[in-house]
Amino acid sequence: MKLNPGIVTSKLKETKEFYVGKLGFQIVFENDWYILLSTPNGKHEISFLLPELPSQNSAFQKEYSGFGMYLTIETEDVDLLYSELKKKNLSILLDLKEEEWGDRHFAISDPNGIGIDFVKYTAPVSA
Repeated sequence: MKLNPGIVTSKLKETKEFYVGKLGFQIVFENDWYILLSTPNGKHEISFLLPELPSQNSAFQKEYSGFGMYLTIETEDVDLLYSELKKKNLSILLDLKEEEWGDRHFAISDPNGIGIDFVKYTAPVSA
């Protein structure tokens, strides 16, 4: 199995500009109502679909409402990525932080209101 999350959004253009222009994702496939993107390393994909398309089943027509979802993107150099994204003037929801359970991470939001947590997993901090 392969997981490919899909988000229904009317902000297809803004979403493409954000993921491709700001985060370095690659376009795998695109048409007027759908876009499939891959992470910069090509290992994972995410798709975005316009709402209320008559060609789509009703389960895929309602637009994402902006609550109850987040993405986690694991990265080897979270400090460098944090610095790069700050230079691109992205709004940081959570500044770079080391958690006691071992995560070193920060968070931003995409044009659809989806929180994106960039994380480097490390061993928990000892007391």
